[in-house]
Amino acid sequence: MSSTKRLRIAVFDYLKNTGNANTTQIFDHINSKFRWGTSMNQLGNILAKDSRFEKVGFLSNSSGDGYRCRICIWALKKENEMIKIH
Repeated sequence: MSSTKRLRIAVFDYLKNTGNANTTQIFDHINSKFRWGTSMNQLGNILAKDSRFEKVGFLSNSSGDGYRCRICIWALKKENEMIKIH
């Protein structure tokens, strides 16, 4: 059994209910709803490597001091493109 199975299910359910969300929104939801929570690195790996999730865009923030932040927006793949994970 995958050590991240509960987390993958929670992310899947959240995206199913919201449609799409950025990484920070998913992170905040998981850590506020569940006692066990997650780290940003673990969440990023799950979103990037699980075939049920797809990156649909970016939010870009630029400040005057040269700092740039890009946050990914995630959604579920269409049902016919999705691989079932048991």
